[in-house]
Amino acid sequence: MQLTKFGHACVRVEIDGRRLVVDPGGLTDPQALTGADAVLVTHEHFDHFAEETLRKAAEQNPALRIWTNTSVARKLDGLGARVTAVGAGEIFTAAGFEVKVYGTWHAVIHPDLPRVGNIGFLIDDALFHPGDALTVPDVPVDTLLLPVHGPWSTTGQLIDYVREVAPRQALAIHDGALNDTGTTMVAGLLGDNGPGIGTPYRRIPAGASAEIA
Repeated sequence: MQLTKFGHACVRVEIDGRRLVVDPGGLTDPQALTGADAVLVTHEHFDHFAEETLRKAAEQNPALRIWTNTSVARKLDGLGARVTAVGAGEIFTAAGFEVKVYGTWHAVIHPDLPRVGNIGFLIDDALFHPGDALTVPDVPVDTLLLPVHGPWSTTGQLIDYVREVAPRQALAIHDGALNDTGTTMVAGLLGDNGPGIGTPYRRIPAGASAEIA
């Protein structure tokens, strides 16, 4: 399984020419969708979901399929059966990958702000993208895509989250608002200079790829 990281929270997963893209949002280069067979969207926030970009990709590729939660599916009205709304506990196949859905809600940013729906995706029982929530799957996770920076979490919470999920490795996502100093600080706390997460942590630069399974 090859993983390519694009802007912020977006990744592309590839096996044997099959391409699955997760969360191509407003901070993502639209080229992330080039050659994609399927798209997964965790929730409606702009940094995870770019409606016009997805509609354009669907227009250019009539075979493109999209799986997401109910609120995002409504925003893609007009694409018909090419968009499927899914929720926690469901299992489906996208671009030949088996995908299991976990979680329901976005993490709390502040009690005065209404929460939106958020689902996480476990791909081929190996790679977990939680979106904007610290959802813990009920099965072992090989590679955790860890949202390392947002207005709804602290690095301390991330440490405890990785300890609870206990993946073989954790890869940084959701870091588009961090400068080099910020990414270095987070890496230090999640790495050898921190209290310990029990899991190797690394950051794949935007546009770079890595074999993860």
